[in-house]
Order: sequence, then C-alpha cells, then structure tokens
Amino acid sequence: MLQLVFASNNKNKIREIQQLVPSDVRILSLEDIGCDVDIPETAETIEGNAILKANYVTEHYGYACFADDSGLEIDALNGEPGVYSARYAGSQRNDDDNMNKVLEKLQSETNRKANFKTVIALNMNGEQHLFTGIIHGNIINEKRGTNGFGYDPIFVADGYTKTFAELSMDEKSAISHRGKAVKQLISFLKNA
Repeated sequence: MLQLVFASNNKNKIREIQQLVPSDVRILSLEDIGCDVDIPETAETIEGNAILKANYVTEHYGYACFADDSGLEIDALNGEPGVYSARYAGSQRNDDDNMNKVLEKLQSETNRKANFKTVIALNMNGEQHLFTGIIHGNIINEKRGTNGFGYDPIFVADGYTKTFAELSMDEKSAISHRGKAVKQLISFLKNA
C-alpha cells in the first residue's frame, strides 16, 4: 500500500481527499508523521508555497508527499489577494475581515472578474509533479451563504447564480479549483 503524506492538518481536507484517492493509497496527515511544525509559506506565488510545503516534508521526513496552496486572484486588483489570500486583512487570518477588504477595494470597480486557483505539488519517487486547478467567476457586492470558508460567500463561478457558500459541499467539489487539481492528482496516482 502506498503511503502518501498530505502536508496539512486540516482534517476536513484530509478526509475529503482520502475518499477520492484509490483504495490502495493511504493518506497521512502531518500529525500522523509527528510533524508539528507550522511549515513557513514564504514564497511569492501559490505554486511556490505548495512546493515549499511538499519539499519540507520530503527533506525532513523522507515520505512521498503532496501539498496544496490556494488563492483568490482578482483581475481589477492585479491578481490580489493571491498568495496572501488567507492573511489579506492581517495576520489574524479572519475570513470576514478579508472579504470586507476585498469588497471595499472593489467598491467603485465594474470589472469583478476573479478566479480561484489551487496548485498541488507532489513529491514521489524522486520526482516532483504539479497539478493546477482554476475556476473563473465574479466577486459579488455582498456576502451570501453559510457553507464553505474563505472567500466563498462573495464568489460566484461562471455559469452559476449561487455563491460557493450557497452550494453544497458536493456541488462545490464538482466544479471547484481544489476539486480540479485533486482530480489530476488522483488520475496520476491511478496510472503511477
């Protein structure tokens, strides 16, 4: 059985991915391998942070590993908040503060186009592979919905009328940036 470390301690994300991967792949969390370090995310890009996290685990623990990083990129803000999505309004990492900052900056803006991007970096058999998922949409003027997290209440995907926070977990996973990147990772693992 292939053991693969997911460089995360987010139990919901880990459970979600375990359900999606082939049954002969066992997903381990950072906690499972005794890593209690908050791996620094100091790269300038989303790709860079995913690579940093995956490399940290491979170098320090020797496991095959994958890590992800995600961000919201808004056209009118030149790609902000991007790599700073989680801490856009400050180090307190508060979703409401972050959304309020975005809504404030876009107040007089007519171009509301944005995309969510997830990059997964996989280190396995001495090689590194990157999988990228992107979903395009728009930032609306007010928060709607209570599901999801992050910027979900202000993001509506192209072709939809509901925000990510108004969709069920299954509906969101079917179209989301993370869902797309995870699908690429899984098809790679199935053929590895």
